[in-house]
Amino acid sequence: MDFQKLCTFNTFKRWWSHYGYGENLQDVIEKEFKRTKGITYLDHAATTLYPESLVRDYFQDISMNVYGNPHSHHPSSRLTHDTVERVRYRILQHFNTTPEEYSVIFTSGCTAALKLVAESFPWSPQSENEPGSLFCYFTDSHTSVVGMRGLTSAQGAVALPVSPQEVENRAKDEAQGEDVICQTAHLFCYPAQSNFSGRKYPLSHVRGIQTKRLYPACDHQGRWFVLLDAASHVSCSPLNLQECPADFIPVSFYKMFGFPTGLGALIVRNNAAGILKKTYFGGGTAAAYLSGEDYYVPAANISDRFEDGTVSFLDIIAVNHGFEALDRITGGMHNIQQHTFGLARYTYMLLSSVCHGNGRPVAQIYAEGQFESPSTQGAILNFNLKDSHAQIIGYSQVDRMASLYNIHVRTGCFCNTGACQSFLGISNEQIKRNLQAGHVCGDSLDLVEGQPTGSVRVSFGYMSTFEDCQKFLNFVSECFVEKPVTVDQVRLEKLKAATAASYGVDEDIPIRITNGEICKVDGKEKSTEALRGFGHRDSNSQGGAYTLTNIYIYPIKSCGAFEVQDWPVGPLGLRYDRSWMVVNGNGVCLSQKRERRLCLIRPEVHLPSNKLLLQASGMDTILVPLENNTQTHTNYRVCQSKVCGDRVETVDCGDEAASWLSDFLGQPCRLIRQSPDFTRDMKKKPIGAATTTSLSLVNEAQYLMINRASVELIQKLMSSRQDDSEGDQLLDTQNVISRFRANLVIAGGEPFEEDNWPHLIIGNTRFVVAGQCGRCQMIGVDQETGGRTKEPLMSLSAYRNGKVTFGVYLTNQLPEGSTETGILSAGSLIQTQSLK
Repeated sequence: MDFQKLCTFNTFKRWWSHYGYGENLQDVIEKEFKRTKGITYLDHAATTLYPESLVRDYFQDISMNVYGNPHSHHPSSRLTHDTVERVRYRILQHFNTTPEEYSVIFTSGCTAALKLVAESFPWSPQSENEPGSLFCYFTDSHTSVVGMRGLTSAQGAVALPVSPQEVENRAKDEAQGEDVICQTAHLFCYPAQSNFSGRKYPLSHVRGIQTKRLYPACDHQGRWFVLLDAASHVSCSPLNLQECPADFIPVSFYKMFGFPTGLGALIVRNNAAGILKKTYFGGGTAAAYLSGEDYYVPAANISDRFEDGTVSFLDIIAVNHGFEALDRITGGMHNIQQHTFGLARYTYMLLSSVCHGNGRPVAQIYAEGQFESPSTQGAILNFNLKDSHAQIIGYSQVDRMASLYNIHVRTGCFCNTGACQSFLGISNEQIKRNLQAGHVCGDSLDLVEGQPTGSVRVSFGYMSTFEDCQKFLNFVSECFVEKPVTVDQVRLEKLKAATAASYGVDEDIPIRITNGEICKVDGKEKSTEALRGFGHRDSNSQGGAYTLTNIYIYPIKSCGAFEVQDWPVGPLGLRYDRSWMVVNGNGVCLSQKRERRLCLIRPEVHLPSNKLLLQASGMDTILVPLENNTQTHTNYRVCQSKVCGDRVETVDCGDEAASWLSDFLGQPCRLIRQSPDFTRDMKKKPIGAATTTSLSLVNEAQYLMINRASVELIQKLMSSRQDDSEGDQLLDTQNVISRFRANLVIAGGEPFEEDNWPHLIIGNTRFVVAGQCGRCQMIGVDQETGGRTKEPLMSLSAYRNGKVTFGVYLTNQLPEGSTETGILSAGSLIQTQSLK
């Protein structure tokens, strides 16, 4: 077959069907990467390219929001803190794990993450009773991994380089199990993917080392920990930490998104984090310390403990937009892996088969296999070109010629001397002689005595195209092949046959990654038990001084109230109360503190039709399902966010609701609801509560109750302060009630008497008082207009000497394990007993 015919898109498509992401890739390039017009960029292993929408959305984000230092506690600081925490969750979701299993420590890059481990690992020298720590690493490791030995050796640990072949060749038949006698800590480091050749090493090595079945763990007593260098791997491939629970995983985000640079992370398994010990402590890492005494207590939170000073929070915010752009364009890492591997495989097959006119091959490929499968080979192709006399053409010459064609490749040893030596056959003595000859890492001295000092690497990213492959192959053909160009047809057919026979990708993926969120396949809702009516007392009956006058639910957190007369209650409180919330473009919960117009959204729950109605002035009403059936739920995204400092797992409610909210609020928003499979417990167990209390998306407790007598007192105080109210209109009783956003409004008794109640019974439902509600500036938002005033916060503060508590929190008092539900009715009498 003619070489030019092999370089056609039709030929490529016959060899590989997983190209693109379901749409015309050229349209994506024109929209997101038009700056690359005329450039063939093939250095994605060094850094990939950022899409224009990433930086556009990012700059819109930081232009619209005020992000303060997260170490402060004012609103802009809290916004930063919550957004940074949201990004941590997003990172863990991307790697299919949770905050219960792993923590994210932000660093300046992958190298800084590696250095952190080296500095904090409990290296111990050999003693009479214990062996010394071993620092083991693949010879095919990045410089930054090998460089850890400079720190480890100084602390008495022994550096042990291991070839990839030794790990399994010297393995034991069975796992050795936990060593209860020797507690010496050892660290084994290896790359998930070689940054030199793109070879993917088995992720099963993680468990093999941890269980001491593989070498060198099988031959050495002690506790073995695994550092998985994932920087190269995660740029184009998924990584599932459920399948390979490495203890330490360093990553760099510019390799994944192209932006931001100078930011990475160390993902630490929580069970292993306890062994890391720091000597230096910076701002934010200390729970307490003394400047005049050697006294220091580290922060309890793993991330806080190791992030010295203020994290690069604006860069971290950009990471969230990186995930959004990546998944919006591609649909997820599985698609990226398929696409990029196909391009690398095609380029490998042709480059390794093309020959000079005399039949000699043009390229010397440095690879372990033959690009059979994306599970064993990444989107990297490493080689040297040869002339028709089989002599190596220096990589600098190739690089200079490629630049003339505006083709961007990487040359040298790629900060991986071990792999470079292994593939190019360079001995230790030759490395030393090359240095004496003037060759140092990163220079253009490509040949010493006719032998190569490095090679050429091309690597692909998710925005790489067939045209990039075609231009590169044509460049090689035009510049370095002695005509006529020929193709080794026998080799080419063998490669095609071997790939077809061995290639296979597990399509049964336990999760799907869509639009940046992890979606669980099994989205089946838990069934809801039939409601049992307890009945209620008639509002005219005698025997009680307190009456429940109003019941309000707030279906969407921080949005308008929905008043009801009879309403079911259950283990989470009033049914559908704070079951949904609005999040901004970074997935951070919006409240009226940040977006007052939320109060103008009037959601209503319509039980007969199983619908949530979204209503607002000037907007068409839309309907959102109250309960998601299995088929619907599988199409929704599961994500994690924070409510009042707690992590919550939520389900996205779809694009229609997101578009409606975004149009009304004038910023990118989405509607999410609490996942039916997620349980969030109340932080403090109320006195007298029989069991742990489960919460919806409320802040602190299931219910908030206020007393009309207390409201009327505050209103009188406001009236007396009218001269100081800067012309604000005096608020009526209902306006004041609405600002306190209570679930239950009662009447009767003395103002603030409810503060002293330990429990109460409304109808037949028993409640425990969980404490008083500390009010914030949110009660200064007029729930009818969205306007802001100082009242009633100022009057409340003046009356209570700065102690601005108003209303009490309540929780259901259900027996252990009970899911019993009832009906709460306005007009019911209330029984209670004061602590006084």
